Amino acid sequence: MTPPPVALTIAGSDSGGGAGIQADLKTFEAHGVFGTSAITLITAQNTLGVRGVEYVSPGMLRAQIRAVLDDFPVAAVKTGALGRPELVQVVAEELRGAGLPLVVDPVMLAKSGDALLDAAAVRTLLDELFPLATLITPNRPEWDVLREAGAAHSLPLLLKGGHAPTGDLPTGDATVTDELRTPAHSLRLSAPRLHTRHTHGTGCTLSAAITANLARGLALPQAVAQAHAYLQAALRRAPGLGAGQGPLGFRSGP
Repeated sequence: MTPPPVALTIAGSDSGGGAGIQADLKTFEAHGVFGTSAITLITAQNTLGVRGVEYVSPGMLRAQIRAVLDDFPVAAVKTGALGRPELVQVVAEELRGAGLPLVVDPVMLAKSGDALLDAAAVRTLLDELFPLATLITPNRPEWDVLREAGAAHSLPLLLKGGHAPTGDLPTGDATVTDELRTPAHSLRLSAPRLHTRHTHGTGCTLSAAITANLARGLALPQAVAQAHAYLQAALRRAPGLGAGQGPLGFRSGP
């Protein structure tokens, strides 16, 4: 029996199961990819909001990453919520030189607009982790932060169009458009805008699907296009759980 491809997610834990590590592992599984993980932080949350956050130590994060990379044939990596500059630094140090495709979901800002990274952590992200990235997947508010930092034009980006329009991203009332912008690739992907409250974990799910597709050996444009289609299907098949922003449906298929 041929073993499945392996992907690693380095991100936070969502006790509600709709985002973070939980969403990443479910998405990997739906793509036929074996998921491994290194947890950066633990949240107490549900569809209504976050009630508490605790961070793992830099040493524990480093130990998790090394334990996975020492034993598993990891084919692609993604990062999500990293939280603190010292944790960003650990991730960059452990992945530098690994030669693995890396998808970075910046997780700088919550949907509410609240900052999830302080200025020092954002600077470390820009200086240490972004140079290692195959693809960075900011949402609209995060895109504004990157432009203000003067880094936007040098980055391999998938600009996500799900938030309210700002800046120069493509937009439309009836559609959502994501735009792939890298030195080698340019691609626009549009889908009907779904009016639903069940959108918790969309960013995690999209970046995890791209990572899974890269682990399966797809080229970046194909990995992004298939992940975009997977996210639309996941939104449509949301199970309707929770009283707030509900989780997506993570199973495979259209």
